[in-house]
Amino acid sequence: MSQQPVDVLALIDARLIQSRDARARWDATRAEREATLDVLEPLATGAATRNAFLLHEAALSGCEFDAAELQAFGTEVAELVEGQRAAEKVWSLYAQRTSPGAAEGLRRLLLAIIRDLRVVFILLARQLVRMRMAAELDEGERRALAQLTSDIHAPLANRLGIWQLKWELEDLAFRYLQPETYRRIAQLLDERRSDREAWIAQARGLLQAALEKAGITAEIGGRPKHISSIWKKMQKKGLDFSSLYDIRALRVLVPDVPSCYAALGVVHSLWPFIAGEFDDYIASPKGNNYQSLHTAVIGPDNRTLEVQIRSHDMHAYAELGFAAHWRYKEGGGGDASFERKIAWMRQLLESRDDADDDAALLAGFRTDVIDDRVYLLTPKGQVMDLPKGATVLDFAYLIHTSVGHRCRGAKVNGRIVPLTFQPVSGDRIEILTGKTQEPRRDWLNAHHGFLNTVRARNKVRNWFRQADREINIAAGRAVLERELKRLALHNVELESLPAMFKVRSLEELFEALALGDISAGHIARILHEQKAENEPAPVRAEAVPIRHDSGKGALVIEGVGNLLTVLARCCQPLPGDAVCGFITRGRGVSVHRTDCRQLGRLRSLDPDRIIEVEWSGAGQRSYEVNLIVRGYDRKGLHKDVSNVIAAANVNVLVVDARVDPERNEVHMNYRLKVADFGQLSKLLGQLQAVPNVIEAVRHA
Repeated sequence: MSQQPVDVLALIDARLIQSRDARARWDATRAEREATLDVLEPLATGAATRNAFLLHEAALSGCEFDAAELQAFGTEVAELVEGQRAAEKVWSLYAQRTSPGAAEGLRRLLLAIIRDLRVVFILLARQLVRMRMAAELDEGERRALAQLTSDIHAPLANRLGIWQLKWELEDLAFRYLQPETYRRIAQLLDERRSDREAWIAQARGLLQAALEKAGITAEIGGRPKHISSIWKKMQKKGLDFSSLYDIRALRVLVPDVPSCYAALGVVHSLWPFIAGEFDDYIASPKGNNYQSLHTAVIGPDNRTLEVQIRSHDMHAYAELGFAAHWRYKEGGGGDASFERKIAWMRQLLESRDDADDDAALLAGFRTDVIDDRVYLLTPKGQVMDLPKGATVLDFAYLIHTSVGHRCRGAKVNGRIVPLTFQPVSGDRIEILTGKTQEPRRDWLNAHHGFLNTVRARNKVRNWFRQADREINIAAGRAVLERELKRLALHNVELESLPAMFKVRSLEELFEALALGDISAGHIARILHEQKAENEPAPVRAEAVPIRHDSGKGALVIEGVGNLLTVLARCCQPLPGDAVCGFITRGRGVSVHRTDCRQLGRLRSLDPDRIIEVEWSGAGQRSYEVNLIVRGYDRKGLHKDVSNVIAAANVNVLVVDARVDPERNEVHMNYRLKVADFGQLSKLLGQLQAVPNVIEAVRHA
């Protein structure tokens, strides 16, 4: 762990001398700050957490430390401060929430953007102290604070299993949100919490002694049921207070199943059981596979007591598996990956006393928790989640099918991005729509990267399935022709394709292509290979590798002799193109695409100098290619095209753009360096999708 400064408080005090207002705000929050540190201490969060909390509190008072200064306190501290700042964004979004279900999304967003579990400890501790001091606030502020606690903090503490904070957060929130109900239940309890805790301690001692006498090894935990939990159960089951038998409860953990039933016998021999209040969830597990024995008895002083008995394995499953307590209590579902993240957080909590230091805790969290979802914001602050790798177009279809069909562009955090852009958690996305629903068939081409979720792709596919078969056949033919034109593939044979794709005719092939069941890029690659096979066989000599080295990596081609190779500039072949060689005088072998017109002329002039060459590997080289992009002129068109090219990680060598004012068209010529045929095909598809672009093709 990074070395921490000796006294962060002293450094903050020295900085506060520079601002009287900041000093006043800092001094005014001293009591709250010290109380929060007292809450954090039992959680064993360490010096880094303490220092990060103090630095963030100083920033809230107006004593800001910049990024470089924070790094001086150590990387851990800097990241913990940044986590608290990220949480502030969630609180501002909470204030703007517009739907009853927004709180769940915000809880998920909070856990997604926070990379260190200790930030959650700080948030919960700070909120608990604020709730303890809420009586000093006016009613409006008090209720707002209680609602935030009920929506965000108490469920987080519940999900993470931080019971010592969870029950108090829930009770305090309930006290201020429903004061009359709170007072009524408190009166029904007719005793102080401390009295209930003392009674449970007495019952636990009696049961522990009886189990030891029977030779049963057991761990017993006790809990007085807090007021908000009592109210929730009364509401859920429609019971009055007198019908509740679990106001006080004990949980008995034993090694195995036989010990569970043996312990049950001891409980029933020690205290009389209440008829009709026994449930055997071991023999008959609940639907979520929860297992335990539940019984209610008349304990000391004729007070009712619930006893739960289970093995250690059953308890681990109930706490961390499908039947985790937070799911049972909140009645909510959730994706498996999110539950895995929660489960890991809770495991960290249980094992924190065994950790060597804070660094071990942090390393375990980062190594084992893999976020495979992103949590994104609508312009109104609603949180929506998608699988990692989803695009802004996927997000449009998540909002609504019609929004996806009408999508023409997107802004992420106020900046226009291509539809293939993949946002990260916390990004705010605005979808730009047109008046009519006009999804593009190119969106179905997985190679172009517009849609990465099955749900969105199926919505586009269903849209096109509603069209007439003849329309789909024509559209599929057009898609293939456009792809071949983009890649400068000419004079290709299509007759053998149906059998290769297991369809009966070219019409079925075109229809499947129109519906996105077959990729145009896949067909183009097959046609490349077929074209190469159908070319007249050149004179073949002894096969010896030729190595062409451009200084940025080696290109190995199968050919003849140890000769210099040059990629012909007339057709600019790429790995994946069908190629052929021509032995020049003094310049080695010139490598052309097999459909190159210049190669055809050379073949007719001197066929004996034509040799067969093949790609066998491309190392880290890149290859030059010319593109033509033509579109209707508008403001920002060249910038949008350049952004797509930049996002494709393509190097631009030459750009030449001109405007045809009579036709209101822009012609942009690019010379680029691409890695291979696949990257070129993907780039052309993405350029074609830029608004106002008429065509994007490879220059033959």
